[in-house]
Amino acid sequence: MYKNLSPNLKISITRSITQTFEQYMTDIAWSEDKFRIEDFISSWQEYITSKALWYSEIPEEIKYNEEFHEELAVRINESIARILQDPPTEKQIAAIQMAQEELGTHYEYNCKAEATYVEGLLKNIKK
Repeated sequence: MYKNLSPNLKISITRSITQTFEQYMTDIAWSEDKFRIEDFISSWQEYITSKALWYSEIPEEIKYNEEFHEELAVRINESIARILQDPPTEKQIAAIQMAQEELGTHYEYNCKAEATYVEGLLKNIKK
């Protein structure tokens, strides 16, 4: 079912997963201890039903189909794995390292998205 959706619709779904996951992780300060998949899924469901323009393009019979939800779960897992495996850029590493030396902090980060969060956190501390 998911495979039969238009490429644009699949891209929109993936983008919404990515944006919602990164926002959820920011909301919990990228804390593994606070992470709950149920909370993330709830955030994503809220996003798609209230803000995602693509949601209305999916026929109702597909939205409530168990196979479609199983395929979406696979897509969600793949998207999260891709985010977590995307390494920080050299520019991010250098900027974070310099800021942490200046501020005397030691924030850890393991992926590009988390590095973006840490960069923002350090910029706010500098202000």
